[in-house]
Amino acid sequence: MRVPVLIFLAILSLGGCSSTPHYGSLAVPDPRAPLRSDLHQQYQRWAGTPYRLGGVDQRGIDCSGLVLRVYEDLYGLRLPRTTEAQVNLGRKVAPDELQTADLVFFKTGWKTRHVGIYIGQGRFFHASTSRGVMISSLDNPYWQRHYWTSRRVSLPGI
Repeated sequence: MRVPVLIFLAILSLGGCSSTPHYGSLAVPDPRAPLRSDLHQQYQRWAGTPYRLGGVDQRGIDCSGLVLRVYEDLYGLRLPRTTEAQVNLGRKVAPDELQTADLVFFKTGWKTRHVGIYIGQGRFFHASTSRGVMISSLDNPYWQRHYWTSRRVSLPGI
């Protein structure tokens, strides 16, 4: 009965294993993955900074202000100041096609909008009204329920 063992081994070798995390229905290679390190450095710079509506510095910052500062510091891009204007940048991206540095948007209230920066592996960083600048997971039921859209802004040299 060697044949069934050989068939079993052949099937196992075809299946293989993957270390690529799957968020959404497809695993899309992320050509912007090298940006992750720069974004993590920016996160370390801003981590714990309290939320302040209209804020753009270490004393307090809001979500669109954080996006504005990070994109300006890292990429030399001057983005619009508000979430309402930022949602019109770049091109729309499906959730299962997110890449590092994409912007993720949420409708958190009747007229309230929120934005964060995708850092890979289903996570984004943002300025939370209750906890300041932090990293959150798109898999969190709160963020899943309030997800609105994602946008990819063209970055210099990428």
